[in-house]
Amino acid sequence: MQTATATPAVRKAPRPRADALRNRERIVTAAREMFTEHGHEVPLDEIARRAGVGNATLYRNFPDRDALVREVVCSVMDRTSEAAELALAETGDAFGALERFVHTSADERVSALCPMVSSTFDKNHPDLEAARERCEHLIGQLMDRAKAAGQLRPDVGVGDVMIAVAQLSRPPAGTGCLINDRFVHRHLQLFLDGLRAPARSDLPGTAVTMEDLRQA
Repeated sequence: MQTATATPAVRKAPRPRADALRNRERIVTAAREMFTEHGHEVPLDEIARRAGVGNATLYRNFPDRDALVREVVCSVMDRTSEAAELALAETGDAFGALERFVHTSADERVSALCPMVSSTFDKNHPDLEAARERCEHLIGQLMDRAKAAGQLRPDVGVGDVMIAVAQLSRPPAGTGCLINDRFVHRHLQLFLDGLRAPARSDLPGTAVTMEDLRQA
């Protein structure tokens, strides 16, 4: 008589504890705030202090600065994608939905990402590529819908919108972030008014894609 062999139980990977997830979120939020205020070279122990965690907790989640920077960039792109998804779910005025998305994405302080994505960390990391592709695809859908409605001039691309958001939310040299915050949405609205169709002028060059910006 053959003895039945017991099937080994498959162990599931343990789920992170709720407090561990909260600590990770606090670290990323604190890092995003401090990168915006002081640049991406801010000391990691200062980030841990603002997050209300110990240095060991920070390094347990992010073994080095590049890992933390990458997570911050991904989190900002994910939040921007979520704003685009909410805008796409709106019905009615396609350009109005695009406007609301642009103002919301500016509040994410996209301009703070510029020096970080120019640093030495791996820009082709799978997490970054996935977040970037999702974000660009959603923004493209928003713009295509407004173009199809005849509300958005046809000679602009995703890159045109995102570089304007980054530039207009970045404080000029010699001024502070908080001072600039008072004017960001005013200047963004001036830009958005210039995107409306019918266009009043011909733009030099061609519509800018995000790939154009990456190769510049």
